[in-house]
Order: sequence, then structure tokens, then C-alpha cells
Amino acid sequence: MGLTYQMKMKIPFDMADMNGHIKLPDVILLSLQVSGLQSIDLGISDKDMLEKYNLVWIITDYDIDVVRLPKFGEEMTIETEALSYNRLFCYRRFTVFDENDVAVIEMMATFVLMDRDSRKVHAVEPKIVAPYEAEFSKKLIRGPKYPELKDSTSKDYHVRFYDLDMNGHVNNSKYLDWIFEVMGADFLMKHVPKKVHLKYVKEVRSGGQITSSYDLNGLESNHQISSDGDTNAQAMVTWQEIS
Repeated sequence: MGLTYQMKMKIPFDMADMNGHIKLPDVILLSLQVSGLQSIDLGISDKDMLEKYNLVWIITDYDIDVVRLPKFGEEMTIETEALSYNRLFCYRRFTVFDENDVAVIEMMATFVLMDRDSRKVHAVEPKIVAPYEAEFSKKLIRGPKYPELKDSTSKDYHVRFYDLDMNGHVNNSKYLDWIFEVMGADFLMKHVPKKVHLKYVKEVRSGGQITSSYDLNGLESNHQISSDGDTNAQAMVTWQEIS
């Protein structure tokens, strides 16, 4: 197994939703901050990757399990570990612990390396990932098959300047914003995500708008983010009612 890295923090007011729970998109942002800090400590920061190899890390999939969402003012610890890698994919675990050291959120993220100029996937070189001490494994972790939407509801969103990262592409967490937001306030006040499968298909670029679509069957929803006739992301969410 790979090296672990932790960050402890109290949940600030602006990261809590109307129910007082931390917003899951913010959990993603914080988790990526933790993995970024680990990379800096190991001497292979995102800046180093760009300057030495012209490569950037991108995420293709998330698999998220939520026991409960911590609330405003709670102290939580985010732990990350680079688990394994193969020729094309790297797998990283993120775990959120509450004040009692109970794991309340588990996330598995799949990363690939991409050449910044060509936008093509680059093979994972052992020397790049060696500092993380993750094991090499030929085993591929495959995500679920995402169904076609039926009787879907849709809403358009404008892609804003501050939705973009320094590469000019939409931040990973913003897709989850669009996926949740389209459900509407009435639904979100009464439900929280329990399980999320999220697949990034094609980058959303600056300008224009995206369409967030979903269908809902009981406590299971299927989602699609699209723009300019292309599918940009797909998701499946299992919800639980707030007691």
C-alpha cells in the first residue's frame, strides 16, 4: 500500500448547505487539496509535473460512499493514500473521519496523466509515481455501466469564469454542483447523497452553457452533463432521506 497523508480542519460556514451539512463538491475540493499537499511534500507537485514533464493529472472517475455528511463547526480529518497504478490509471483513496475518528465518507478516485498541449493521455512512468510507494497492479478497476436517461428533466447552466481552473477547464467539483443543483431545493432539503458514481467523459471548456439532465426512480437518480451535442459527464446517485 502507498504512503498516507492527512489534513484536519473545522467545517466553515461557507462550506455548509441549508441543512448545515458540508457540501459534497467541497469535500472533493478539499480532498484534492490534501493529495496536492502530499505531492508537494514528496517533491512532485502539480507545478513540478508541468515544468518537468508537461503533464497534468486529471480524474476520470469517482466512487463515493457516504455514511453521513459532517456538519458546520465539526472537526474532520481527510486522509488520502495512493493505492495502486498500472500503465494508464492510478487509483487513490480518500477517507473523511469525524471527530471520533469514525470514517464517514469513502472515495475512490481514478487518475490519468495527460499531456497539457496535445490533451492526450500519457502512460504512467514508474519514476513519476515511485515517491507515493503505491504498488503496480495490472488489475483494472472498472466503473458501472451508466444507463440512458428516460423521461429526463433538464436545466441549462452558463459556464462562468470562476468555474474554470488554470488549464481553462471546469473544476471537477463543479460537475457535482450541476448534478445536485438540478434536483431542486425541495428535494435537496429532504435528501442527502448516500452513494455516487461519477464518470468524466469529455472536458467542458470555457464559455457557452451546459445542460444538466436527470431521471429519478424512487431514491435512485441517473444524470448526464452535456454541451454542444457531446456528453461531458455521467453519474448515478443513491439518495437517503434526512431523518
